Amino acid sequence: MKKTFVIGDIHGCHDSLLALLDKISPDSRQDRLIFLGDYIDRGPNSKKVIAEIIKLQGRFSHIITLMGNHERMFLNFLAGRDQNFFLQFGGKETLMSYGLEPPFHADTSKHIPADHITFLNELLLYWEDENYIYVHAGLQPEIHLSQQSSEWLLWARGKFIQSEYDFGKPVIFGHTNLKKPLIEKNKIGIDTGAVYGGRLSCLVLPDIKFISVDGYNCRHEPNSC
Repeated sequence: MKKTFVIGDIHGCHDSLLALLDKISPDSRQDRLIFLGDYIDRGPNSKKVIAEIIKLQGRFSHIITLMGNHERMFLNFLAGRDQNFFLQFGGKETLMSYGLEPPFHADTSKHIPADHITFLNELLLYWEDENYIYVHAGLQPEIHLSQQSSEWLLWARGKFIQSEYDFGKPVIFGHTNLKKPLIEKNKIGIDTGAVYGGRLSCLVLPDIKFISVDGYNCRHEPNSC
């Protein structure tokens, strides 16, 4: 039976990603892989994580890659916007994974591989299938999916998580660090804090089963981003 594997926030934990992929062993021809964003920042190996997912895009027939708020911050930094904001919330580790050293400037984009830039620019803000809606952070209640703002899709937390609004389908999301997966009638949260010494989790559908691995060597203090 075809399965969908939904993977939460990786945040540069490349070893964890490899361990999780080995544990779930998806079929590259028929299974679907969905990544919820935040591939980069805080952890030590953001470059390797992006390179790994690009390789998966070449192997898998069905793979969806969503944008997280950290990818948006990285693109803003490379465009010369909100540079200190990116560096403050884990961007330094990302740039160092590309072999760069302080002081960091926007012109460092010339040191980022072209296929990585293309990957970042092609990330989707959300995905929908017949049973679920997939998004990095959350949705605004009472707003149609097609009218959702990037602010909610990439940054939503409490107002979305506390909402009991029926979005028509359960919303599967990451972004908010949880001690264990959140399963409610209208939403499923799967970010279990790999970069904070927690776990990197994968939701297996249609089973609604969780598979997780340790967040190897990715200790970092939680904060609001």
